[in-house]
Amino acid sequence: MYRCIVRNFFNSRCSQQVLVLPVIQPSHVKHRPSSWHSCSVCCMSTDAKRKKRLPSAFPVLNLPLQPIHRHVYEANLRNSAICHEKYVEYSDKVKKGGGANAIARHTQRNKKLLVRDRLRLLLDDEDFLELSPFAGLGLPYGDIPSAGCLTGIGRINGLWCVFIANDATVKGGTAYPITVKKQLRAQDVALQNRLPCVYLVDSGGAFLPLQSEIFPDKNQGGRTFYNEAIMSAERIPQVSVVCGSCTAGGAYIPTMAEETVMVHRIGTIFLGGPPLVKAATGEEVSPEDLGGARLHSEVSGCVDHFALEEKEAYECTRNIISTFNFLLPEEEERVERKADEEPLFSSQELRGLAPLSYNYTIDIKLVVSRLTDGSRFQEFKARFGTSLVTGFARIHGHLVGIVANNGELSYEAALKGSHFVQLCDQRDIPLLFLQNTVPASASTFSTQKAEVNSNRLKAQGSMMSAVACASVPKITVVIGGCHGADSYAMCGRSFDPNFLFLWPNARVSITAPSHSGDLFTPDVDNETLENFETSLKEESSAFFSSGRLWDDGVILPQDTRKVVRDCLDIIKQQQYQLSTKKVNSTILRL
Repeated sequence: MYRCIVRNFFNSRCSQQVLVLPVIQPSHVKHRPSSWHSCSVCCMSTDAKRKKRLPSAFPVLNLPLQPIHRHVYEANLRNSAICHEKYVEYSDKVKKGGGANAIARHTQRNKKLLVRDRLRLLLDDEDFLELSPFAGLGLPYGDIPSAGCLTGIGRINGLWCVFIANDATVKGGTAYPITVKKQLRAQDVALQNRLPCVYLVDSGGAFLPLQSEIFPDKNQGGRTFYNEAIMSAERIPQVSVVCGSCTAGGAYIPTMAEETVMVHRIGTIFLGGPPLVKAATGEEVSPEDLGGARLHSEVSGCVDHFALEEKEAYECTRNIISTFNFLLPEEEERVERKADEEPLFSSQELRGLAPLSYNYTIDIKLVVSRLTDGSRFQEFKARFGTSLVTGFARIHGHLVGIVANNGELSYEAALKGSHFVQLCDQRDIPLLFLQNTVPASASTFSTQKAEVNSNRLKAQGSMMSAVACASVPKITVVIGGCHGADSYAMCGRSFDPNFLFLWPNARVSITAPSHSGDLFTPDVDNETLENFETSLKEESSAFFSSGRLWDDGVILPQDTRKVVRDCLDIIKQQQYQLSTKKVNSTILRL
């Protein structure tokens, strides 16, 4: 019998309670023989299966929509329809890349494939998780559709990999500040989740008029190469495909990769192109002679694989991925996936549960019941701190801990959140945060109210610490408001979740539109208030946020269960790989 200690700050003095949880060994588990070390892998596999098959009989959240919900549901639904139209409009815009003329020049004159066609040849299927597709829209220096590159996570020969693919139809593949930021975020995802990286390079280098925002600082252009080196040292594979220009600093991406494939007559690698050579020396040289695939595969040795055409290059890349010696979860787990219970209620109903504003919020358990397997949910501390809902559920078979706003993050709710996050960390259970925070804190009018606020601040600080220090993976979905300090405790972007997504109706700001009046002194004129309100409404929208890469993308409410499933699959690959390496290192030591 083992014991685990959960630290729980659970009274007004924040004194420490120790909760001792006995772990009872099931009757069917035999005592391990003394010769266990000689068959570590077998025992690990058996234990993993038993752990996976532990039954759960979580209560069902049978929460159909009631007549009392109808007016709120319909108002939310009308707002979701407007948000959906904007989502479709932006999606169409980014899929067109640089426009018809740029596409024709790319495919006809340059004889190159479009970036999405390249991904179709590289990935197992088109069911990949794209990251921040709306990045680059509505920026001060103009629209840069998809920030000039596609990033995401897809399967290659069954293995989840991060891809970073330049779209040369957008500004000729030139890198803008938002391009660099998007590429660095993709590398962060790869490093945090230990995912191999594949770079499809087709870039004209940095946009020089904005070089001060691209080149000099720590988290700008050079960080790409630093990350590439660090991940390689951490045994996270780095593979590059040169399917276009690699000029100036971009030339280091393929040369620093562990294996590089280069396409004949399309790919080029050089620090300075033919025009620069002519300007400096007067010599005329062709791109192929200066830095083509033959030169770098036969003379310089900068690339490892020569491909006559793009299709051959992606076949070669898939073969490279198969040499990584990554061990994947057993095939039977994928078979079991088909038997997962669907929620009792349609995911389409989430469109009417996406709050128009905080005044149009319905009980968060209605959202939970439309995300979890069989609408089952084992609630934790159901009667305490009820403005925060916490509990355990399964999503496509993955056990998760859910932390969801159901009102103000009060003193009791924050203590409850701290306890639950620490419990999930102790049990190695990933956390899913459903964030819809209160627009603005209540004003302080009395000593008693000030004391309540102080206690709440202390409790929220404890929850922030618990979230920041929890080592388990975290996924955050902002389903409504992401406002003020409460958003930190609910694992906002600054608290480094593995993934963070927004619903199209979401709002991201210190306070919500129409709740900003309390922030100003009484003598402020109405025009100032109106201007601030207009600016706040525009700058708090989900698409404004996503255009600046404050998240990993805007997703439709009805797609949330699928997106969370993909994230959990990706996370599980990392955990399986690490556990396998740990057992292998144990065997080597023995």
